Amino acid sequence: MTQIAFIGLGNMGHPMARSLLKANFPVHVYDLSEASRNALAIFGATPKSSLADAVRDADVVITMVPTGKHVRAVYEGPDGVLQNAKPQALLIDCSTIDVDTSKIVNAMARSFGYEMVDAPVTGSVSAAEKSELTFMVGGTVEAYEHSLPILRAMGTAFFHVGEAGAGLAMKICNNMMTGIILLANSEAFELTRRFGIDDRLAFEVLSRGSAGSWVLKNYCPVPGLVPTSPASYDYTPGFSTDLMLKDMRLSQSAAASLGASTGLAACASAMYQLASNQGYGHKDCSYVFEVVRGGTAKALPESTARG
Repeated sequence: MTQIAFIGLGNMGHPMARSLLKANFPVHVYDLSEASRNALAIFGATPKSSLADAVRDADVVITMVPTGKHVRAVYEGPDGVLQNAKPQALLIDCSTIDVDTSKIVNAMARSFGYEMVDAPVTGSVSAAEKSELTFMVGGTVEAYEHSLPILRAMGTAFFHVGEAGAGLAMKICNNMMTGIILLANSEAFELTRRFGIDDRLAFEVLSRGSAGSWVLKNYCPVPGLVPTSPASYDYTPGFSTDLMLKDMRLSQSAAASLGASTGLAACASAMYQLASNQGYGHKDCSYVFEVVRGGTAKALPESTARG
């Protein structure tokens, strides 16, 4: 049976590792948090106290960490994946990071003789718990096909977008669009309230009409309208404001380097920055609704508001 090492056991990594266990893969797990490692031992994972120990016997190494800096720290150095994984191991990085860093790490992996793909995901924590994630994969066709039996244990849709970094390019565009839609939803509910329209009625109309979307139905920013939405649990993340801000910044950096016009994304990024500045970076990204309600959008520079 294919031995898997899973590195990074946060909101998404934990349920993804559980999906692999449900599919009967033997899984060694590592996270800086001992509590996170031990939480998966209950479900049959083997917790390891060091990164090197976790990857040493693995046929497949999956990483899910917050930023490019963390990805490089995991893969490089004497205790990292590249120095300690088995020869010919398949490396799958599911982190959402900048494309350039991903390409650098992929090239390093190939220089060590490893196959590697970037395979970021889209979908909620609930989708991860149900093994219903969507994967956007960058890498060679051979590496993509090699990764599919593993990815199928965690998801239901898989797209080979292109060469190394292409999966992340697609993910950055996806999250940019999600961040914009979430802000649009928040502003729509602020306006319907000011018109005196009942929240539940507004949700029914918006969700069934041309403005309906996955984001609205899963991340409705108004508490109490969708029982499973983070807003209904005091904005417990889901996907935190700070993580959304990180991804919006990735989109803006990419747009600047490629000469793309993304004015709406610039406005949305500024709003998530406001939420973070106010101390709500740990809250779900749908908390941006409360920022809109507070009228803090008026504090945006006029040039930003114009995009």
